[in-house]
Amino acid sequence: MTPVRFSLSSLKEGRWYEYLIRFVLGGAATVFTGLISSRYGASVGGLFLALPAIFFASATLIEKHEIRRKRKAGLSGERRGQMAAAVDSAGAALGATGMLVFAAIFWLTVERSIAGAFTAASCAWLVVSIAAWYVRRKMRSVRRAGRLRQANDSATARSRSS
Repeated sequence: MTPVRFSLSSLKEGRWYEYLIRFVLGGAATVFTGLISSRYGASVGGLFLALPAIFFASATLIEKHEIRRKRKAGLSGERRGQMAAAVDSAGAALGATGMLVFAAIFWLTVERSIAGAFTAASCAWLVVSIAAWYVRRKMRSVRRAGRLRQANDSATARSRSS
């Protein structure tokens, strides 16, 4: 299992305007959620907590960064950029699933105790997010093993017919 790492050096790869785009889009998503909440109530607005506020900016920026890195190495990088953005989108979907569970648990328990609701919702978010990540990882391993088995079976069949 690959450990999660934190690196400040990746901040140097971005340009100032890319961070500005993320800030503006994140702020716009927050304002949008606030408008929904003021128009339709906190219950509906809370559902928008799961909105990955800067996902769209992040996905395009990740793709650009990967392409830029590969071009420096003399390669095209388009496929690598698409794959990096796809991995980021999968992570955003898993995180959004966890936030939906957070919002639902908080909504169901907040009238009893705010601190208890926050604690329960946070624990639920953590459990659901980790479980979703684990399930996705296992499903990828099973699919990869199935593809390898198919390739081996077809190679065996070709060698027998020769």
